[in-house]
Amino acid sequence: MTEVKSMVFNKFSLRMIWPTLFLLVLASNFALYRSSLGISILPANTNPVVMGSLIDLTIVAPVSFLAWQRKLSWKYLLTLMAGGLIVARFMIPMQYLTPFKTLTLMGFVVEAAFILLEILLLLTLFKYLPEIIRSVKNSSLPLLFSFSNAVDQKVRKHPVIQAICSEMLMFYYAFFLWKKEPVNKENTFTLHQKSSLIAFQVMMIHAIVVETLGVHWWLHDKSLILSLLLLAVNIYSVVLLLGDIQAIRFNPLQIDNDCMYVSLGLLKRMELRWEDIDEIIEDRTALEKKLTKDTIDFVARDFEKAYPDVILKLKHPKEATLLMGIKKKYEQVAIRVDDSEKFKELLKIKSQKTI
Repeated sequence: MTEVKSMVFNKFSLRMIWPTLFLLVLASNFALYRSSLGISILPANTNPVVMGSLIDLTIVAPVSFLAWQRKLSWKYLLTLMAGGLIVARFMIPMQYLTPFKTLTLMGFVVEAAFILLEILLLLTLFKYLPEIIRSVKNSSLPLLFSFSNAVDQKVRKHPVIQAICSEMLMFYYAFFLWKKEPVNKENTFTLHQKSSLIAFQVMMIHAIVVETLGVHWWLHDKSLILSLLLLAVNIYSVVLLLGDIQAIRFNPLQIDNDCMYVSLGLLKRMELRWEDIDEIIEDRTALEKKLTKDTIDFVARDFEKAYPDVILKLKHPKEATLLMGIKKKYEQVAIRVDDSEKFKELLKIKSQKTI
C-alpha cells in the first residue's frame, strides 16, 4: 500500500513540475522588471538579461505549458512563442527592450496572421452554411450529430470552427425551439424524464437571475467594468442553460443499424459503432463504483445520486465531443436511460454479433 501511495505521489510530483516551471518563469520575469528590488539588481548593460527573459518567455514558458497540457503541436508552439513576444512587449519596460523592439513586433505579426487565417475559416463556414442547413434537414440523425457531420464535410476541422459551431447550436436551442415539442422516433431513449435534471437547471437559471439583479447593482457603484463582466458571464450562463435544457429534450439517445448516438445536452455527445463495443457491464457492484477518468458518463444527475444502467467497455479509445467542440478520448461509456430494460435488450441484440 505504501509503495502504491509513493508511486502516485511521485507521478503527481512529476506532473506538477511543468505548471510550476511555467508560473515560476512568468513570476520571476515580472518581479525582475516590475518591482523595485528587481530593477535594483539589473546590471548597467541589460541586453544579456533581456535576451534571457525573451528566451524564457518565448521558449521555456511555451514548452512548459505544452508539456503541462500534453499538447505537442507546432502550431500551438508558434502561437505561444508569438504570445511570449507580446507578453515581453508589455512586461519589459521599453527603456530595456529598445534593442529588441523589432523582434517583439514579430509576435504581433504572427498573431495577426493566425487571426486572419481563422477569419478566413469563418468566412468559409458562413459561405457553406446554406448547404449545411439543407444537409441537416435531410438527415435522420439527431441535430447535434447531423450539424457537426455536415460542417466537417464542408469545412476543414479547426478548433475555432468547432467552438463557433458549438455556440451556434447553443443559441439555436436556447431561442428557436420553444414552440416545438420533441417527437420520439423508433429506437430512441430519453435520459432525463426520470430525473430532476431540467428542474435543477431551471433552479440554477433562477438563482443566476436573482444573483445578477442583486450583485450587479451593488457592484455597479464599486467597479463598472467588473459589474459589466459579471453581467456578461451571467447572461451567457443563462443562455447556455436554456440551450442545454432544449438540447436534452430534443436529442434522446438514438439506436441505428450501424451505431448509437448518445448525448447529454450541449455538454457531451458521442457516436458509437457496434463493432467498437468489447463488453457490456451490467454488474450492479461495478456500476455503483466510482467511475474512472477514462469513462464518460451519460447519466442525468440532480439532487440524488444516480448510477448508470450499463457501462460499455470499448475495444479502443473513442472520441467524444464536449462543450465548445473540445474533443477527448474515452475507453468506457456509462449510460442511464429512462426505459432501461428495453434499452439493454436492444443493445444486446445490436451488439451481439461483434462482442
